[in-house]
Amino acid sequence: MTDGLKGIKTVRDFELKGKTVFLRLDLNVPMDVSGHITDETRITAALPTMKYCLEKGAKLIIASHLGRPKSAADRQYSMEPVAQRVGELLDVEVVLMDEPDSEGVKHILYGPMKNQIICLENLRFDPGEVENSTELAVMWTSYADIYINDAFGASHRAHASISAFPEMMVDKGVGFLIEKEIKMLDGLFDRPQKPYIAVLGGSKVSDKIPVIEKLINVVDGFVIGGAMAYTFLKAQGIEVGKSLVETDKLKYAKEMIERIEARGKTLLLPVDHVTSTSFGDTKNIRVTTDHKINEKEMGLDIGPKTILLYKKCLSEAKTVFWNGPMGVFETPEFSKGTFAIAETMANNSGTMIVGGGDSAAAAEASGFADKMTHISTGGGASLEYLQGEKLPGLEVLRKRKQSESSTSTPTF
Repeated sequence: MTDGLKGIKTVRDFELKGKTVFLRLDLNVPMDVSGHITDETRITAALPTMKYCLEKGAKLIIASHLGRPKSAADRQYSMEPVAQRVGELLDVEVVLMDEPDSEGVKHILYGPMKNQIICLENLRFDPGEVENSTELAVMWTSYADIYINDAFGASHRAHASISAFPEMMVDKGVGFLIEKEIKMLDGLFDRPQKPYIAVLGGSKVSDKIPVIEKLINVVDGFVIGGAMAYTFLKAQGIEVGKSLVETDKLKYAKEMIERIEARGKTLLLPVDHVTSTSFGDTKNIRVTTDHKINEKEMGLDIGPKTILLYKKCLSEAKTVFWNGPMGVFETPEFSKGTFAIAETMANNSGTMIVGGGDSAAAAEASGFADKMTHISTGGGASLEYLQGEKLPGLEVLRKRKQSESSTSTPTF
């Protein structure tokens, strides 16, 4: 039985009243040029753990990165809009600390902190975050009693707030979001309901090889779309025109087709395509009559016949894992295939799980996100976990300190 949470405590395992909880979140939300949040999914996903800590009487410090700032001077990456939105959703005052290493944090913690939480400024403003700095970690331990990681989307990175800091803490665990993420992903391998279909898309076969290898003995079939489908078609000798093809993965694709068929499993590839001369060309769109693509064209979405084929397969499935769009869904003319997958999953009462990254964005754009069983908040993290790789942010939580005296701090 798969148990990715073995040896890891959850936020429920701690007495929180009067304790200072350092809550590492993934609040890396997209914003427009005016600094307005365009998708607050990651904020709302983090609310249950924040609410629980406050209801149990904890003094709460939340921390996250936002974007990839080069330095603290990149004010476009300030956490201010995020802190404001968190305050609105929780109906509390959120105090944004520009200098987390100052005494200001401790001064606030010494107070009653009624209806108030602390939000540290963008963790990546300090270069020590991505360098996994122990100095930065020591500073955080000076005012935290309990460390909780609920940033699944960042747990595959050995950064200071994910790795070095919890390494020094005695009381540490995960929040509700990570708990749900791991249980959902574990369920893809632990006696999933059959038929079980994996829908894989996106641009590169190479990105999905480890996932394919893990799933091949578990799923009943694969549904392939996106640019990676053209590598599989090319491997069968089918003309794909100017479509994206990983020539160095043609041999692998051919062997994978043979391995899937040898196991008696389903493998569905596009039987028609929506094509044009380039990514930006929406004037010369054509739907092919079969799986061949002319030499001057490139595939940019699956065609209507393929959509019907894929919908029939997915409507009969009891478990579906989807990772990767079927086409360039950001362009309306090439979004039908991706949105059809989302709609079919939304109408299926089985277990429908969407991988993070582009798949999550596609599910949101389709309007069917709320109908899915689960949409992962971690793109790279969810893929690495499914591939069987150990995530630094989880592994450090399994480790127990020998002595509590060296890391415990007085309660403020």
